[in-house]
Amino acid sequence: MFRSRIPVAVAVAMLALATVACTGASPSPEGGTTVNVTLQEWAVVPAETSAPAGEITFHVTNEGPEDIHELVIIRTDLAPGDLPTDDTGMVDEEGEGIEEIVDEIEDLEVDTSQDLTVTLEAGNYVLLCNIYSEDESEAHYAEGMRIGFTVE
Repeated sequence: MFRSRIPVAVAVAMLALATVACTGASPSPEGGTTVNVTLQEWAVVPAETSAPAGEITFHVTNEGPEDIHELVIIRTDLAPGDLPTDDTGMVDEEGEGIEEIVDEIEDLEVDTSQDLTVTLEAGNYVLLCNIYSEDESEAHYAEGMRIGFTVE
């Protein structure tokens, strides 16, 4: 008796798509990884907190609801809340324990998105917003806009 293998192939493909949809990190057509990141008052929310070493595209969306944000990628072994800060509460990007400022997206308007593609080696990173609002006397990092990210 001949059995079609098409239902098995369809089931495997659907499982693969469901896995990618649930993790938020997905291989890109060029061979790298894409990680969706949401910026909002007062959090940096990546769909995944780790990715394989190599080319990673961060697809960053600012959901506001009110403030402009940025995404800064810092290589460091410090915990996300232990980065050196200045008197305003902004991260001192040249402070002790900061190994490298990898790259950043600056001044991302509310309800907009931008991609940032970087090549990351295995290690520990922090994703953060390092904007300081003089009008409101608030540093977005100090308000909680930071999270650890691991590259394996």
